Amino acid sequence: MRQPKLIDYILLIVLSLVWASAFFNIKVATYSFGPVTIAFLRVFFGAIPVLLLCFYKKIKIEAFSKDWYWFALIGFINLVVPFFLIAYGVKSVQSNLAAILMATTPLSSTILGHFYTKNEKFNFVKTLGVLIGFAGIVYLFSDNILINENNFKSALLILLGSTCYVIGGVLTLKISKKKNENVTGSILIWAIIILIPLVSYFEKPWTLNPSIQSTISVIYLGMFATGIAWLLRFRILKNNGLIFQSQVAYLIPIFGIILSYIFLGELITYKVLISLTLVVIGIYFVNKSNNIKII
Repeated sequence: MRQPKLIDYILLIVLSLVWASAFFNIKVATYSFGPVTIAFLRVFFGAIPVLLLCFYKKIKIEAFSKDWYWFALIGFINLVVPFFLIAYGVKSVQSNLAAILMATTPLSSTILGHFYTKNEKFNFVKTLGVLIGFAGIVYLFSDNILINENNFKSALLILLGSTCYVIGGVLTLKISKKKNENVTGSILIWAIIILIPLVSYFEKPWTLNPSIQSTISVIYLGMFATGIAWLLRFRILKNNGLIFQSQVAYLIPIFGIILSYIFLGELITYKVLISLTLVVIGIYFVNKSNNIKII
């Protein structure tokens, strides 16, 4: 694991932009597809650019090698479960609450990273940075944040989904010596294998008549927000660690608002600027914490 360089920050921003556009497309996809079908189509279309890249670069896919169980486990925990839980949860939860629930990943990354990795231990500066960043997101979406009996289950599912991303990240570090393209392609293959019987039994997507908008959204979710995004995610995770990569969760809602300003003409308020400042300060502290002695 190395100190983040300029290219690492650029990749973090690119990943944030791609995933910031994902929630809107998930919402559009739910108009025609069920959550299991969305999860299946995401990994199916996501596998296409990754496997083509592996073929072009002549990278061997080890999905069925002696380490197959790692790929299958990561594919299940890091793709199948969160894709289903989040697609199901966003149907009943307001966007500001969903953003805060997803922004808990740096918090859970800090805790799990301390206990299950060698190089991501607690220290005061790192913990302070994570908390400052989270405070920025809570402040941004502090108006009308409501969890009630009608959306509690959905909110819990989104929270569990975000935690699965972190657990999957910890597991991925176990095979971090393998090429990113191989890891991404292999877990996508296993996610497809796991989801085929589930989607066939529960939702039977071949009986659907989806809209063009939902179809375009699910293809985008697969190729860009899954395939290409996971290549970026594993590169950042491998080079810079679990907690640095998890800071993407703080940038996603902010970039979501910026994209809304660019494409929809929505206003950027002072709350966005204050929140962005807090998030940048938080990421700065997380980065500097690698030079601080562990508590």
